[in-house]
Formats: sequence, C-alpha cells, structure tokens
Amino acid sequence: MDPSTQETGAVTGTKDKDYNLIWFVEQCLSNTLRLETYISDAERNGDTELADFFRRAQGESRKGAEQGKEHLRRRLSG
Repeated sequence: MDPSTQETGAVTGTKDKDYNLIWFVEQCLSNTLRLETYISDAERNGDTELADFFRRAQGESRKGAEQGKEHLRRRLSG
C-alpha cells in the first residue's frame, strides 16, 4: 500500500485537506516572490510586455494565497 494515498494526518498531525491548503498557500506565496525576480529581469531588459504579464500572474498568485489563507482561518478556527 502506498502511504501517500493513506495519509490522513496520522503521520503529519494535520488532516490532508488542511495540509493541502497549507501547501497551496505556500506555493502561491513562493510563486509571488519568484515572479518578483522575473519582473525585474524583464524590466532590466526593457520588455514591458513580459513584465506586465508577470505582474498579472503575480497578482493572481497573491489572490490565490489570500483565498487559501481565508479558507485556513475558517477551517482551523472551527
């Protein structure tokens, strides 16, 4: 049996759904930081179209992180 398909919090101490939300928020925040570098690279090369594209993607990552944090707040406080 694959333990990753059976984990429900016994190993991590965190229910799968909460762990998944925590992972999602971390990935969104990490992506937001990474995109800051990509924006700077594009700006340094004078590529405003690409910089704007990365800014929009960064905004979506921030939005995902905020929504994930709100879900966590509601689920962990109850």
